[in-house]
Amino acid sequence: MTQTIFLVGARGAGKTTTGKALSQALGYCFIDTDLFMQQTLQSSVAEIVAREGWEGFRLRESIALQTVTAPKTVVATGGGVVLSLDNRTFMRQNGVVIYLRASAHVLAERLAEDPEDAQRPSLTGKPIVEEMRDVLASREPLYQEVAHHVLDATQSLEVVVEHILQILADEKVK
Repeated sequence: MTQTIFLVGARGAGKTTTGKALSQALGYCFIDTDLFMQQTLQSSVAEIVAREGWEGFRLRESIALQTVTAPKTVVATGGGVVLSLDNRTFMRQNGVVIYLRASAHVLAERLAEDPEDAQRPSLTGKPIVEEMRDVLASREPLYQEVAHHVLDATQSLEVVVEHILQILADEKVK
């Protein structure tokens, strides 16, 4: 299998960490769409949102998603990439989509532990646990819809990567 592997999930689900480990295990390239946009635009996510609004940011996110999609690439997507039907359709048609699923409580704990992850502007202005609960409530159906596979992202990195490798091996056989 050489198609793109897309990792979707909320902020703090471990898409970047898992993506880096998975790409190493597979010998694939790794790209984080948020980082790609920041490097391309020489701006942080917060700066892009301040300049162009969330709508402008989401448009740039869609362009980035299509730009980085390539064979033998693991793509860690932004948490909100699933908000666009076009993005969901594109990912399902152009690769394997894996949803790294975790509860709002776990996500909030992880974001509190890693302040760099928390540099994204707040979507709701609420405390992080409430924000993650709200975000998951609205996005969970979209993550489920786009995903070919749903994994428990609260397991250890090794277990999550091993599980994905098993899924990919099983898909090769089909």
